Amino acid sequence: MTNELICTAKEAVYHIDDGACIMVGGFGLIGAPLTLIDALTKSDLYDLTVISNNVGEAGKGLGMLLRQGKLNKAIGSYFTSNREVAKAYHQGQIDLELLPQGTFSEAIRAGGAGIGGFYTKTAVGTELAYGKETKVIDGEEYLFEKALTADVALIRAKKADRKGNLVYYKTARNFNPMMATAARTVIAEVDEIVEVGELLPEEIVTPHLYVDQVVQSELVLTKDGVKSVV
Repeated sequence: MTNELICTAKEAVYHIDDGACIMVGGFGLIGAPLTLIDALTKSDLYDLTVISNNVGEAGKGLGMLLRQGKLNKAIGSYFTSNREVAKAYHQGQIDLELLPQGTFSEAIRAGGAGIGGFYTKTAVGTELAYGKETKVIDGEEYLFEKALTADVALIRAKKADRKGNLVYYKTARNFNPMMATAARTVIAEVDEIVEVGELLPEEIVTPHLYVDQVVQSELVLTKDGVKSVV
């Protein structure tokens, strides 16, 4: 089992289907699984729906998939980090669903907890509420938001042991742990793979039961951009 858990990025994305819904961790490029995204750019996959805070940056991260025309829809909260997203949307090349960031986070958490949705006051009375159910609770209007789940989650962590227990690095943790709970298949890209027992139980954030495959990072984010470490 331990040997089967660890694989290459190409092997990890091989079983993803056309039209799949994929959660992708990261805030911009911070905490994003850049090696796994790169593997997607070299695949034959199209019509993908991505659930991610951003669609990367122009020509970087998920931005590469956008340029390749592989994305059918993006669900997120900060698309303006990549100005090419708005251009593609207005040209009818991609569908967008914009969610306030707190709503986005809670929708993923709810999906991982098996909750169908939740009521929130955020976005009530705005264009983001169009077509969504509302309800008055204790005299105040709330908006119903459905939970988010996915076929696959591509996440990034600092370390994994050979069972798949994960440790994260500071703010690079961002959406990754929540996404690990909200997808049927979870593929974790990590900077370092250690032996079982080397991680302190108290530092493990994502237990191995959530993780299906572990991939060693080959691309890292530096001050000068994305660089290879192999």
